[in-house]
Formats: sequence, C-alpha cells, structure tokens
Amino acid sequence: MPKENNYNDLVALKGPDQVRLRPGVIFGSTELFWGGGSAGASRHSVFEIISNSIDEAREGYGKRIIITLHEDKSITVEDFGRGIPIDFNKSEDKYNWELAFCTLYAGSKYNNNSGGNYSFALGLNGLGLCATQFSSEYMEVESRRGQWNYSLRFEKGFNVTQDERGFKKSRGNGTTGTKIHWKPDLEVFTDIDIGADYLADILRRQAVVNDGVELVLKNEHEDGTFTEQIFCYENGISDYLLELVGDKSMTTPQHWTAERQGRDREDKDEYKLKLNVAFTFSKEVQFIEHYHNSSWLEHGGSPQKALQKAFLSQIDGYLKNGSKYNKGEKSIKWEDIEDCLVFISNNFSTQASYENQTKKAVTNEFITEAMTEWLKHQLEVYFLENPDEAVKIGTQVLINKRSRENADKVRQSTLQKLTGTLDLTNRIDKFVDCRSKDVSRREVYIVEGDSALGSVKLARDAEFQAVIPVRGKILNCLKASYDKIFKSEIITNLIKVLGCGVEVKTKANKQISTFNLANLRWNKIVICTDADEDGFQIRTLILTMIQELCPTLIEKGYVYIAESPLYEINTKDRTYFAYTEPEKTKILGMIGDAKYTIQRSKGLGENDPDMMSLTTMNPDTRRLIKVNPTDVEATREMFDVLLGNDLEGRKRFIKENGSRYLAAADIS
Repeated sequence: MPKENNYNDLVALKGPDQVRLRPGVIFGSTELFWGGGSAGASRHSVFEIISNSIDEAREGYGKRIIITLHEDKSITVEDFGRGIPIDFNKSEDKYNWELAFCTLYAGSKYNNNSGGNYSFALGLNGLGLCATQFSSEYMEVESRRGQWNYSLRFEKGFNVTQDERGFKKSRGNGTTGTKIHWKPDLEVFTDIDIGADYLADILRRQAVVNDGVELVLKNEHEDGTFTEQIFCYENGISDYLLELVGDKSMTTPQHWTAERQGRDREDKDEYKLKLNVAFTFSKEVQFIEHYHNSSWLEHGGSPQKALQKAFLSQIDGYLKNGSKYNKGEKSIKWEDIEDCLVFISNNFSTQASYENQTKKAVTNEFITEAMTEWLKHQLEVYFLENPDEAVKIGTQVLINKRSRENADKVRQSTLQKLTGTLDLTNRIDKFVDCRSKDVSRREVYIVEGDSALGSVKLARDAEFQAVIPVRGKILNCLKASYDKIFKSEIITNLIKVLGCGVEVKTKANKQISTFNLANLRWNKIVICTDADEDGFQIRTLILTMIQELCPTLIEKGYVYIAESPLYEINTKDRTYFAYTEPEKTKILGMIGDAKYTIQRSKGLGENDPDMMSLTTMNPDTRRLIKVNPTDVEATREMFDVLLGNDLEGRKRFIKENGSRYLAAADIS
C-alpha cells in the first residue's frame, strides 16, 4: 500500500527562523561567496546594510558613510541620511521598526517605477535589513530623525528593547542619520570575519559607481586604535577609467550616457533605464567591469552580452567596409577586442532582474537590447568623427587576432608532436606503449607500483594494451592546490600519457596543454589496483585526479576499473574466481560436497601471467567497471569521504563497503 500523504507534516518557517534556518536562500550561501572564503554570506549581509545607506546618499541625503570593523568582528554602519522610520505606521497598523527589521519584503522601494524615491535602488526591496537582523547575534539601531532620536536592540532576531513600543525615544538636536551596530551570528554563518581588505574592495567599487559619495572605512586594532581609508570618485567611472589606464591609453577615453524606456515583454510594464559607460583602448591594459544599480555584476549578464554584440558587430563591420581583412581571412572574435579594451559600465534601471539575491548578473532582455543598439550607434558615430582612432582600434584588433591564430597554430602543432609523433616510451619512466596506432583499439592500464607493472606487462596483449605504473602516493587533487598538482611528476606523467590535456585554467599549468578530446590517445583508460584497502585508496585518488582535471573523460565513458578477484577457489577439475562475497557463496554452493581449496587472491604483482590475462586483461574474460557518475555532486561527496582527514575511518569505510560498491556496479 502506498504511504498516504500527511499534510500535517508541512511546516512554515516564521520570524527569524525564515533566515536563521535557511540563510542560503537569502544570502546565496553560508560559505563561499562574494570574494570567497568561509565568511561569504556574512559579508553579503554587511553589503545589504551599506546598500541602504548608499541608496539614501544617492537620493541626496548625506554624502558620507562610515563603516567600522571592530576587533570583536562586529560592524557599525553610520550614515547621515534621513534616518530609518521607527514610529507607528498608521497605514500598516504596525510600528515602522517591525516592518523594517522584522518583516521580509517590507520596504519603500517597491513602487520604484513611478519615479519617486529610490527609483534606482541598490537595496532589494525590504530583504537585506530584515534578513541581516534575523541572522545577527545582536543588532543595535540608532535613528536620528531631526526632532526625535530613536534607539532599539535586537538579539537573535527578536526585539529586546525595554519599552512596550519596542524602542526608546528621546529629544533630537536636529541632525539626521542612521547608525547600526551588529554582529553576525556564528550559529547562522560558518565564519563572521568580514576582512578589512574585502570590505575596502567593496567600498572602492561603490565609490566608483556613486559619484561624490564619500565612504570611510575604519578598522579597529587590538590596542583600540583605528586605521582609516577614504574612498571617493568625484567623477565616477571617468576617474576610475583614468586610474586604471594611466598613461597607457592608445585612444581618447570616452564617456557616454543615455536614458531609455522599454519593457522586457509585451505583457510587462515599461521601466526606465540609465546607461552610463566609459572606455578606452590600450595595448597594455585589459579590463572590463559592469555595475547595475551600484551592484558589481561579477558575471555580467545583460550588459556583457550587449557589449560583446555591439563592439564585435561594429568593429568587424568597420574592418570589412575598409577592406582591412586579407583575402580569405576569418573575421575577428570577441577575445581579439577584449585583449585591448578597458570598459566600465554603470547602469541603473527602475526594474532589475538578477539571477538571485547575490546580484552577480542582471538578466533583463530590454537592457540587453537597448544597450546593444545604443552602443552600436555610438560606436558608428565615434568612428566617423574620429577616423584616426578608428584606424588605431582596427589595427590593434587585427594584430590581436593574427597573433592569436599564430599562437593557436603553434600550440596545436606542439600538441600533435607531444601526443603523436614523439615516443612517450623514452620520455616517461616505466611507461610501456603498445604497437597499434588505432586509437579505437588502444587501451592503457594504470597499475599500482612496479610489481604490478611486471605482471600486467607479461599478461597484456602488446598489440593494443599499454601500461603505466603509479609509483608512490598520488596527490589528493580534491584538496591539493594547482601549484602542487602540476609539480607532481606522477600526475603530469599520467596526463601526458593520456594526451588530451586538462580542463582547468591556471598559471600553475605551463607544461600541460588545454583539453582537447580529439588528442586522447586511448579508447579505454583502465585503473588496475589490488582489491584491498590501499588499492581502493589509490583507485580513488586516480579517479579524483581525472574528475578534477579532465572530467569529460568520465562523462564520455572512457574510464574503467579493472575488477580483480577476491578469492581463488580450486577443485580437482576447475579453478573459479570470486569477485565478491556473494559470488564466493554462490560458487561454493555450486561445488557442493566436492573437495576444494580456497584462498584470498594475491596482489596483482604476485599473480602469474595466465591468471592476470584471464581475470584482468583478456577482453573476452575480464571484468571492467565503466565509471559513469550520474550525479557529480554525489561522486564528489564520496570522494571526500574516501579522501578525508580521518585515515582510520576511511580505511574502515573501505574495508566494510568496498566490495559492496563493486558488486553493485554496472559491469560492461
């Protein structure tokens, strides 16, 4: 009988639990986010508070914001705006502090398409302030509203102010502003160390995109003293562009602005869009950065699409119309333009669709379309009015293109030599190649140590089976840095033997080519280790290396595990091999009362060639497990279990469960 649905099991999170139990829904992650490190989500909570102050400054209320990092990891943000409303709200029949600090999706920024306050808001409509309060160990609020000052305190999401109204009210001195002091809660976040360097970078970016707003960072030290940094760009992205390029620009810096109005779909409301870009071309500096409603778009989205479409179209058109291409020459690519472009966009819209609360990419269709057409038109006019600069740009882009193509030819030629014509046998110690050059037949066995090398070498079919031993302990590629990985002779030799290169991009990799499946030298990559704890560990380390450096090999079904028998069972007439405990039981049941001997199978290095051929090498009798991870995340989790810091626990897990996983595998 199917189990009945019990709708009484459904639970709705309320109050602070909406954030404290599910912080990743609001902040994207409790760990890696916004600059990396385990303080990622708590960093974003800080940005949410700063965003509200910046929105006030952009509205013309207070041009100075002070952010203080305290020694105890708490933070203070103070602005000189109008002060957050705290008193009673008749229309909502609630106090404003309840709406601002304790109600998700309560704010003054929803009707931003009407042209009123916060038309181009950075803060996300009532999420950030409340979510940050809910996720704090404590939060202290001071709001100066001119005639009156208000103060209140929260602890773990609840107002603990000793007043029935939820706040204390005192006579003001005419000044306005908001001061919020809080400490992110370690019960919610993995780490709460925001980091002065990280915050300095964020404030610098916000100063860039908010002309004339002064952002002050104060960092408290152990002795109670403070260091202070001030960030301010009076002319916004124009000043930023000059700072980036210095005297290395080859064209006159351009600063273009425009306003547009449109909609993402016919059934959607129209909204306003302010376009603001600055750019120049340089032989020495390459830099592209996008902002939207003051949020840094790390992944770009709509403005990056528009930039690529517009610049590629117009520069390619200019080269074609001016007959700048050689006969039969291919058109330029975006990367040829990108290599000499310094470009900053700082756009604002009354409606913005982000990928999520982290705001790393904006996705509005209208923004893409409007910005693309505008940039095309501006570039067309710019080229007509500045023919000398157009020539400089076109010439440099063509130089980049031809250099890229020449480099590609050299790289491909070198790669072909390394993976084809050169004799790997002479370059890689102990590697034993096969005779066949037919990749559809070729197999390489990765074996455990020199003793296994000897057995496999004697048992193999030399026509199409090669073998390379893994000597010593292979690095755990799940945890090791790329610097260590690509300094490992074991790993680099394995990658060279495979021939296809790696799929990671890092400066640490100078000797290994970029991944190209067409250069794979084998039809099967077979991992062949002993059926014991050490063998399982080595197998897992090799699989981890492949998964981390060239996962396409697993995804495309090139990687196999050679299953070696656990038991050898001999009778008067026949020898049986049992690969699992259930198989042993089954074989013994078949033998019945006949006399037999049984022994645990020896390691690969101790097996005679005939046995190795029969059980491990001969395609007609061997057993191969095809590595086919259907769930990459689950595979990674298993790798972490097998490669964690608890050595004894790992060995125990492998000993208890290893044979079960083999028994359940899809044998091909």
